[in-house]
Amino acid sequence: MSIQLNAINCYYGTHQVLFNITLNYSTAETLVLLGPSGAGKSSLLRVFNLLEIPRSGQLKIAGHHFDFMQIPSKKSIRELRQNVGMVFQQYNLWPHLTVIQNLIEAPCLVLRLKKDTAIERANRLLQRLRLTNVSDRFPLHLSGGQQQRVAIARALMMEPQVLLFDEPTAALDPEIKAQIICIIQELAQTGITQVIVTHEMEVARKIASHVVYMENGHVVEQGGKTLFTRPSTTEFSNYLSH
Repeated sequence: MSIQLNAINCYYGTHQVLFNITLNYSTAETLVLLGPSGAGKSSLLRVFNLLEIPRSGQLKIAGHHFDFMQIPSKKSIRELRQNVGMVFQQYNLWPHLTVIQNLIEAPCLVLRLKKDTAIERANRLLQRLRLTNVSDRFPLHLSGGQQQRVAIARALMMEPQVLLFDEPTAALDPEIKAQIICIIQELAQTGITQVIVTHEMEVARKIASHVVYMENGHVVEQGGKTLFTRPSTTEFSNYLSH
């Protein structure tokens, strides 16, 4: 199974933000999206779980297939999001729920897991992400790094085949940033596919198995991580030198 985007075009109103995007990657890859502000990285990331609906093109991901000549049904989008999780830049944790409640809410409601089963799954993830000591705290009582790890745990609770990250290390101090990098590297070893938007080259070099470089809604260059040392376009070479 692979991730395929074919001739994806996306608009905000009349303004086109993605132009004829075509990608094809195997599962278990860590794909990093790079580019300057306004390149279309976050818009493309949101296409992967249809937070943005393209106006044309095709998407194949996690066993789901969409042709955007037709508007996808709400049911098909819900089913997609059960298999394609997302960790948002602002975490988006429910402030009125404790950490453990944040983790079990969706699996109980969407997957119909029994509460005991969901709690058991949550406790395993909390231990794995070194969060067992904060399970009964509310998000406002957590540091930024703890909130980020809780957001990752919440996405993993759905056992997705693909996990999307929007700037996962933004505004974190170096120690916490290193922890998040380690988590992403550990997830890569489990066979989960990850797609990550970042503007931090140090982070990208450490986690990427493949790279997509974008400018102005276009894919300028894509390939393996060897592109970091041997870029094939002037645009990406200039970006790396900044």
